Amino acid sequence: MSAVKISDLKIFVSMFLLLIFFSCNDKIADKKPNSKTEEIIFIGLSEIGGQLGFYRVIKVTKDSIHFETGATSTKKHKEWHSTIKPETWKSMTSSFKIKNLDYIKSSPSIQPIDGIDESFQIKTNKKSHVYVNAQNDIHYNQFARFKQELLKIIPQEYQ
Repeated sequence: MSAVKISDLKIFVSMFLLLIFFSCNDKIADKKPNSKTEEIIFIGLSEIGGQLGFYRVIKVTKDSIHFETGATSTKKHKEWHSTIKPETWKSMTSSFKIKNLDYIKSSPSIQPIDGIDESFQIKTNKKSHVYVNAQNDIHYNQFARFKQELLKIIPQEYQ
């Protein structure tokens, strides 16, 4: 066999393998189920700052809640974990209107002037949103309702 035929055969086999590879990827993509409606899968709230290095971090998922609080200056730290019921999760997430999440605006940090920054992180099955000091936004009432729901769950000694 001449070198030209071997080279042509290599190119043909390579192209054939590429075609198979790309056609398989399309079939796999077609088998994926259509995305459900957008729903919240995670909510995070943190309040961090101040002269004493105060922090409060809350992470909520469909089945659990994790809470940490403390101050770096006094080296105090408390944690609390708990499972939550599906009804509780539904109540907590019902305060959010997913269609409004794209329009909420953050404000500048106030930590440089010894303020406490409030940050929210909301993850849906399609997007992730992060807001810092959104208290001045017209849609902030959603966050306020969520914080009220948190007060019902978190034990008094951690609030």
